[in-house]
Amino acid sequence: MLLLFGISLKSRRNLRPMLLVSSSYGFLFASLHLVLCLVSAVPDNRQDNQNNKRKMTTEKKEMEVVKNLDLERYMGRWYEIASFPSIFQPKNGVDTRATYSLNPDGTVHVLNEVWNGGKRAFIEGSAYKTDPKSDEAKFKVKFYVPPFLPIIPVTGDYWVLYIDPEYQHAVIGQATRSYLWILSRTAHVEEETYKALVEKAVEEGYDVSKLHKTPQSDTPPESN
Repeated sequence: MLLLFGISLKSRRNLRPMLLVSSSYGFLFASLHLVLCLVSAVPDNRQDNQNNKRKMTTEKKEMEVVKNLDLERYMGRWYEIASFPSIFQPKNGVDTRATYSLNPDGTVHVLNEVWNGGKRAFIEGSAYKTDPKSDEAKFKVKFYVPPFLPIIPVTGDYWVLYIDPEYQHAVIGQATRSYLWILSRTAHVEEETYKALVEKAVEEGYDVSKLHKTPQSDTPPESN
């Protein structure tokens, strides 16, 4: 299967909208791992009950999306505190972040960055309301790839599931619950705050056992 900067051309409609697919040095690597799991002969009924309960919650729960998001307040830099792993990001990426700014036409300019092996990778795109008449914070994010010859459009969902009153922490998801991001204005958050944000995702039916914390430097790198 042909891979273009980590994006499968056969599945680009399912592009992960946040982070990250490109590098000026060439192709980023997308790797798939086959994991063989051994199943115990003695079932854990308590665990099965918990899994069934969570599955039922996921199937029945309709996600609540933030309404009347103040887009101007939302602009600026956000650090990725945790996310679901994806083949669209470098496996060993660190200091992952997104910077948003308003365009004159009301859309949002998106700059996604990650560092891998000391090298900066980035991609730029734009975001816009899925339904301009709706008060829900449901957006589409569009990128053109590859960055050095941006001719192929790829889009993804970006739903703001939670934002605190001070606009310092956010939980981002999308329709199928395949991807999840916990974002913060700062590169690090208190553990109590992190657990509260994770709980927000649980309330929306996410399997948070798949969350992976993103390494962030004490001094974030400069974009250059």
